[in-house]
Amino acid sequence: MSTPKKIAGTMVIPVLTFLILEMICMAHGNNIITNMKSFDNFVVYTAIVMLTTIALSINLNSGRFDFSLGSMAALASIIGAKLSYAVLGGGSGSAVLMLFVTIVAGAVLGLISGGIYVLLRIPPIITSLGVTLIYEGIMYTITNGKYVMAEVQNPSMSGFVGTWIYAAAIIVVVLILSIVIFDYTRFGYDYKALKDRQKVAVNTGIREIPNALICYTICGALMGTVGFLNAARNTTINGGQLNFSSIAIMFTAFLPMFIGSYISRYSNEKLGFLLAAVCMSLLNSTFAVLSNVVTASMQSIINAVLLVVFLIYLNNEKLLVKIFFGRRN
Repeated sequence: MSTPKKIAGTMVIPVLTFLILEMICMAHGNNIITNMKSFDNFVVYTAIVMLTTIALSINLNSGRFDFSLGSMAALASIIGAKLSYAVLGGGSGSAVLMLFVTIVAGAVLGLISGGIYVLLRIPPIITSLGVTLIYEGIMYTITNGKYVMAEVQNPSMSGFVGTWIYAAAIIVVVLILSIVIFDYTRFGYDYKALKDRQKVAVNTGIREIPNALICYTICGALMGTVGFLNAARNTTINGGQLNFSSIAIMFTAFLPMFIGSYISRYSNEKLGFLLAAVCMSLLNSTFAVLSNVVTASMQSIINAVLLVVFLIYLNNEKLLVKIFFGRRN
């Protein structure tokens, strides 16, 4: 595939998304990015969506559907908020400390989730549902079902998401690390082999269990970072999430995961997830501009419709290409 075609294939969806949404916003007398604050929010939300999408795809691509991602993010952020507040009381540097603790807590929670899956040897979708209930129960016990507010409402936390720089740094670091780990390490080669031909890979000596545990640990660390960003962005953490209510965050990653996988035909998969996250953040910014017109329920419906439409396109791509261009893809 030629370089110009790769560039065009990589950028066509983000560019079209921007142009369409910008025209919609301009028709209502505004731009997608209205000021510096909206740009800060745009970059922070891009980071949240990208990290969640990568975390979801890591296990899902290997046939492990993990419902516990949202509970990992929420519980890790609560642990990080409580510990950092106990040490620094919300003073200078508490955001950095909370970020570190939350990432570590998320990694441990991910490892525990993976360990339960490996030990029980039952379908991961069932294991993850059980883990979700356990983590939600722990959250409720720690917070008495109340919102965590004082621990995250301080200048250090607000300053972290008050500028796009820190979120952009997280995006760059995660993007580089994920590409290196999954594309240029022994673990990454084993991961791809297990993903494509699990039985053959195991028969050649690749150890499936350690690889799966590392995947769960990485997912947990990513979701811990998401939990921190959500806490800083929302200035609160809901400690009363029960009965699978924490699962909602996972569904925000389905559409960007499919978009990113499509873009990966022309570039690196993780870069595809970043560009897909940019598309979703543009859509979220558009919703903010049209907040007087588009309600929260309408936003959910629009996201669902876009997901269904994109899946229909993917399942009928060859037919559509033949109809519109008179040739096969």
